[in-house]
Amino acid sequence: MNIYVCVKQVPDPETPPANFKIDPATNKVIPAQGVQPVIDPFAENAVEGALKLKDTYSGKVSAFSMGPASARDALKQAMAMGADDSYLLTDPLFEQADSYAIALVLATAIKKAGIPDLILTGRESADWSAGQTGAGIAEILGLPVVSLVKKVEVLDGGKLRVERVLDDGYEVIEVQTPAVLTVSNEIGTPRYPTLKGIMSAGKKPVTTWSAADLGLDASQIGASANHVKMAKLYIPVRESKCEIAEGETPADAAVALATMLRAAKVI
Repeated sequence: MNIYVCVKQVPDPETPPANFKIDPATNKVIPAQGVQPVIDPFAENAVEGALKLKDTYSGKVSAFSMGPASARDALKQAMAMGADDSYLLTDPLFEQADSYAIALVLATAIKKAGIPDLILTGRESADWSAGQTGAGIAEILGLPVVSLVKKVEVLDGGKLRVERVLDDGYEVIEVQTPAVLTVSNEIGTPRYPTLKGIMSAGKKPVTTWSAADLGLDASQIGASANHVKMAKLYIPVRESKCEIAEGETPADAAVALATMLRAAKVI
């Protein structure tokens, strides 16, 4: 099987919330000082899903990432895990892309590289949690898509049998390839890169494509072309107040508490 997997570099999810700051003028997150970005955990699940298929059915896994030059590290992580090669899509025009533009860039790169048997993405990203990229890629390329996949089995005739996670269980779906699957964390724990894998990834080149290489311009992916306009990005302010229900005895305190809750229309 020829499999493409989309990965993303995100701020480390383990970063303390207090370290995050917002620039209100630009509606952008100010990166936490001294904390390096990492490969998205859901993207790691997608890589693991692709590698499991490669282990079982043989084939090739290629990783794609759209982002700044530093996203090369996420691609190196994917290759250290076992991906065969990678593509970095980077350009200043991509910096303010919305979900549609991200899907368009990835879909265009995938088409340029050649439509594979299967395209995998994470179920969502750990930073924005939009969960739209996989479905967007499928729509643009005219391919079927199954979301929240936890297991994949290859059948005869270019078909796949996939198990899709539901709130109260899972459902089994057959889909014809080429197809797009968004992978859930139930696919399995991502494997750790071996020393050999890390050394091998360090030697592998990363193919880099700009907007011009993909035949895209500002009218398609620039800030003015976004389908979604961000009105405001902010850190919610949470206020709390504590009142003590006092009484001479525990019974008196309980009555006082009940009175306060009733006044607040809680009970």
